[in-house]
Amino acid sequence: MNIPMKGIQKQHKEHLRSKNQNLSNATIRGKDKTKTFSLADRYTELIVISSLRERRLVEHELLARGKDHEEWQQKYINSDLEKIRIDQLFRSSFGHTSLSGTSVVSGVAGIGKTTMVQKMVHEWALGTMYTQFQFVFHFTFRNLNSIKGTTSLKEIVLDSYPYLEKILGDIWMRPEYLLLVFDGLDEFQHTIDFTDRATRKVSETSCTGPESRCEVAEIVRCLVQQQVLKGCSVLVTSRPTALNSLEQANINLWAEILGFLADERKDYFRRFFGNDELASNVFKYVEENEILYTMCFNPSYCWIICSTLGPLFTQPEGKRPLPKTITQLFSNYVYNLLKNHQRDVEDQRVELLRIGELAYQGVSKRVIVFNEDHFSQNQLEPSKFISGFMMEILERDDAAKNTVYTFLHLTIQEFLAALAHYLTPRHQNMLELLHWAFKKDDGRFEIFIRFVVGLSTPTSSQQLGEILGPLSHGTTCQVIDWLKANVQAEIKNMDRSAGKRQLLNIFHYLCESQNRALAQMTVGSVERLIFGDSIPQKALRLNPLDCAVLSHVVQLCETMDELNLEKCYIQEEGVKRLAPAIHKFKRWAQLQTQSRKVQISIPSQCCSVISTEAGGIRTNSHLLNIELNHNNIGDSGVKLLSATLKHPDCKTQRLELQDNNLTAACIEHLWSAFSVNQCLTMLYLDGNQFTDECVPNLRNLILSCKNMELIQIWRNPFGPDGQKQLRSLRESRPGLRVFV
Repeated sequence: MNIPMKGIQKQHKEHLRSKNQNLSNATIRGKDKTKTFSLADRYTELIVISSLRERRLVEHELLARGKDHEEWQQKYINSDLEKIRIDQLFRSSFGHTSLSGTSVVSGVAGIGKTTMVQKMVHEWALGTMYTQFQFVFHFTFRNLNSIKGTTSLKEIVLDSYPYLEKILGDIWMRPEYLLLVFDGLDEFQHTIDFTDRATRKVSETSCTGPESRCEVAEIVRCLVQQQVLKGCSVLVTSRPTALNSLEQANINLWAEILGFLADERKDYFRRFFGNDELASNVFKYVEENEILYTMCFNPSYCWIICSTLGPLFTQPEGKRPLPKTITQLFSNYVYNLLKNHQRDVEDQRVELLRIGELAYQGVSKRVIVFNEDHFSQNQLEPSKFISGFMMEILERDDAAKNTVYTFLHLTIQEFLAALAHYLTPRHQNMLELLHWAFKKDDGRFEIFIRFVVGLSTPTSSQQLGEILGPLSHGTTCQVIDWLKANVQAEIKNMDRSAGKRQLLNIFHYLCESQNRALAQMTVGSVERLIFGDSIPQKALRLNPLDCAVLSHVVQLCETMDELNLEKCYIQEEGVKRLAPAIHKFKRWAQLQTQSRKVQISIPSQCCSVISTEAGGIRTNSHLLNIELNHNNIGDSGVKLLSATLKHPDCKTQRLELQDNNLTAACIEHLWSAFSVNQCLTMLYLDGNQFTDECVPNLRNLILSCKNMELIQIWRNPFGPDGQKQLRSLRESRPGLRVFV
């Protein structure tokens, strides 16, 4: 490299370092438009995995965990997937070193894709990451949208980095030392066709080199496919919904951001507040609230939660109650913004109604970026008031610069869209709107409806009403009428796969309503809830947030005798959320004279932490079975399980632990459970790792636990002598069955 290029490279690094050294957030307090923070102080490591999995996730960040996010996060914990660092993105998915090619990083909205790119570019500029690259060019698809007609890669680069003009030709000569980053494919308004173009005719608009003029989509395609600047490296980030276009592309590595696990969540709170005691207090509150804690896998939600709760924890006692639902959380968020923007507009209610109508148009049409035409149609003008809810984005429009706007987060857009329907003075039929939105099966209205229902509660409406004036009572009445009718209708449809999903959504709405009387009226007499199925494809996968909502609803059911969650994959965290509801089956006391058993079908891998507080059980005719077969819970899982089985109200009779990779280390925990819980009579340990060395402890377990009637330990690697010693126990007391 000659001396002039070294000097310009230094200038380029300084430019990227300066541009990316701070994070900017809109302030919750509203005194300034934005507040900046050091990237080094605020950046929290994200969990990123290298994966070739099915890349189809629902876009919405709150729902993602309920689809694939929780399942794949758990697979990472089980080491089924490979965790990678952001400095490892340029190697193949099969572990081979590669310094060129295209890497794709996906993740739901707000999960940290853009911040991760900012961190990566900043570290390169500091010389601490990707030192094999001499130049890094960083672009966003959002800005590329503004390019009209044809252009060239040279023009795109020089628009952002004009000081490179004299050496750009030299840079093209060594593409293997070049990294191009394209952030936000899901925001690109044009289609990129990555299918085989070998049979296509070369036209005048084809991209043949970095200086040839063609469409932006064609430039990106040729870079990704290594048809231009062969040997360069490309990084593309995207929400999962836009990944289908990349299916036919030559991708070197697929990666996914899973967000935060427990340790990363704590670290985010600590970095956000900069005060360990305050961070600990806020995090403890969030951790104890199932809905808020579940949201914290997503950094954007962490920011909203910390921004909203921080003032509540630092103000004098007795000011405002802490939020318990997402509607209450966002009501607090908007309340804080409105309180600090009172002098910015003449009528906040009118202005917020206009913003909300704009937001609703975006939700219904799936628009997240709004231009001046959108503003004009809704009688809006840029203002400090609006900047509390939306952020400005500069886009290049040929010779001019224009501004577009996007809400700080999709969920803020959805909340304001819901709020608008409580602010409008015009008569409208909410029953008709809710019926139409609920029937849409693409998920666009799910969170919107949660907010619409949540705003029908006095807690949310009264707080916002202090500033905006009373919210529409007529809307509230229509929402409650709609919810009442649909709970009863969807309960009848739960045997269908689609019906299960719709019923779960209805339960989310019930939970948001915080209307105990309505919930008891609609679900209080339900006798059975079926979300599971013996066929996995017909069972509804539930995330921890779903389980928290289900727990809330089940606790209001006075006559339930069956809760079927078979193959719902709720996992350990989901069971923790369900535990408070398990002992609420009031019907158990009413069935004492009946011969049939009460059935609870729960995914076996989750029962290691379940608390079967069966307070309603009165006789041993209603004993429960726990099936934990084929779940690899291991000895540590049995330790957790034994603590639960010793609960004084636990009436579990039959414990199945087949094919769980158990060893001698778990026998003490099994003995502890059986010696305390006299209801336990049957134990199934087939297909584990018990050997002859375990026989003395197994014999002690069987002999000392007089309540044990059956133990089955087939398919364990016992020798002939070990099997003989165990079979001999059949003679130790009448009725004891030992199968080896």
